[in-house]
Amino acid sequence: MSDLDSVIEYPLEFPIKVMGLNRPDFLPAMVAVFRRHAPDFDETRVEQRSSREAKYLSLTMSINAVSREQLDALYGELSDHPMVTMAL
Repeated sequence: MSDLDSVIEYPLEFPIKVMGLNRPDFLPAMVAVFRRHAPDFDETRVEQRSSREAKYLSLTMSINAVSREQLDALYGELSDHPMVTMAL
């Protein structure tokens, strides 16, 4: 257990920002990833923001995180996803 784990109390609402190319299939693909890791994920609360030139799309997606393992698995899948440029 890291020092960070000792101060985080689960469950908690945990926002994650995901960025990728602004394409029509980006949001549905990210919703599918989030639902695999958080079945109660509410896609109606996703915040979207396009880059100035509208080339990129930033999504802020919050989950009800229940464990560090859940977050690690979600970040792992996002990092490996070909459509994701960055996940914070």
